[in-house]
Amino acid sequence: PQPQPPTPRPRGAASHSCSVPAAVPPWAVATILLVVALLLLCCCVCACKKCRKRKKGKKGKEKAKAQINLKEVKDLGQSYIDKVRPPLGGAGSHPAPGQGLAGLFPFTLSQLVVGIIQAADLPALDIGGTSDPYVKVFLLPEKKKKHETKVHRKTLNPTFNETFTFKVTPLTPNPQPPPCPPTVPVPLTPDSQPPLCPPTQEKLGDVCFSLRYVPTAGKLTVIVLEAKNLKKMDVGGAVSLCSELSPPPPPDPYVKIHLMQGGKRLKKKKTTIKKNTLNPYYNESFSFEVPFEQIQKVQVVLTVLDYDKLGKNEAIGKVFVGCNATGTELRHWSDMLANPRRPIAQWHTLQTEEEVDVVVGMKTS
Repeated sequence: PQPQPPTPRPRGAASHSCSVPAAVPPWAVATILLVVALLLLCCCVCACKKCRKRKKGKKGKEKAKAQINLKEVKDLGQSYIDKVRPPLGGAGSHPAPGQGLAGLFPFTLSQLVVGIIQAADLPALDIGGTSDPYVKVFLLPEKKKKHETKVHRKTLNPTFNETFTFKVTPLTPNPQPPPCPPTVPVPLTPDSQPPLCPPTQEKLGDVCFSLRYVPTAGKLTVIVLEAKNLKKMDVGGAVSLCSELSPPPPPDPYVKIHLMQGGKRLKKKKTTIKKNTLNPYYNESFSFEVPFEQIQKVQVVLTVLDYDKLGKNEAIGKVFVGCNATGTELRHWSDMLANPRRPIAQWHTLQTEEEVDVVVGMKTS
């Protein structure tokens, strides 16, 4: 029998055969995963940016709150300057005995203050038609005491605004202490002691240091520059024997700086030791963190000591500056506050350790 031809499928008739889905290619899977990873990375970046903006906004608000008004600092310094320097003229303002210029510069301080303001129309000494001027200040007739201003580059009209202080001898001679009475040679026994000089007011020396305060950063910088005419310390104590046969050797001085508040030592720093000298030169800088809210409560105490390898280091003298100081020390502190960010240098006469400790409330170590 002949095979029958296939019956034609009518149009529109549905097919009942099952279709198998095709497999997803690997490149499509990799593309999908890459897109998902990029989306997650973008979300993380956006979240980090938002967090940074929030932190910056908080820091900006904190800085705005902690921002110090420099005018307020200068006014504070000027208020202390007015305590040291009474106003000229005025009703009932009379110079006190021993003072001149209505109390501007007390003669008892034995200081000469020279201010270099500016210069104008200087001759051009350089090839380019300019000069690099600076000013030297001498105290005649010795010429040993001198100061120099900063050098101003390429200008014929420099503005200095620098102040220098000279130690000068008072016009009225100081009464000399009575000499030691003549002694008769007496053989010394093991129990006997050499005669002592009568107690006199000895000069302990002078120290020069610079103060600089940056109120916005709350940073107080003390630069110990030098000291001069330091007192010689005897071996084993500070009592001067009435004998010139064995004079004490020069000290080994160093300076210790304490940051004080309410009689408590907040910070302590010290310079290097200079061997066998009465006129040491240091030029060493020390910084303390003092917020503006505390600048009226702290004091800076400088102690000049004689280093001793065997025994205790003897204090030659002390000086302190702060809002509760007086005289030159208060003026130095007020000048620092009235000129923020600018270093102010000043010479100070050393006082005995007991005098400073009583005022500051510091326990003698």
